[in-house]
Amino acid sequence: MWLIFALLSAIFAALTAILAKIGIEGVNSNLATAIRTAVVLVMAWAVVFLTNAQAGISAISQKSWLFLILSGLATGASWLFYYKALQVGEVAKVTPIDKLSIVITIILAVLILGETVSTKAIIGCLLIAAGTLLMIL
Repeated sequence: MWLIFALLSAIFAALTAILAKIGIEGVNSNLATAIRTAVVLVMAWAVVFLTNAQAGISAISQKSWLFLILSGLATGASWLFYYKALQVGEVAKVTPIDKLSIVITIILAVLILGETVSTKAIIGCLLIAAGTLLMIL
């Protein structure tokens, strides 16, 4: 099931870039990000209430709150920079650079979380980095 969800995530992420590039024309990138964020906020809370998950709020630990808030701040910063890059650059160049987050995430997972990475994954990361370079040149 995770594979289906991951593929759907990729499809909607691709649509995000295309729809954002069309929608951001003539709009301040920070304002566009705020509008997008408001839509995501409403959608996420709607899903929480539809699935009756709101009952779990009181069980969230202080550590989880801290790291969820930090993650939200990182997401916000990512979206602000992404929308600005989309506004001034080409989707075909901005998006591959944005997807370098895969390589950066794996490096951080090793350094911060102590995860181990296979030789296959290292080769994959190198290929992603090389592919990104080829796509933006």
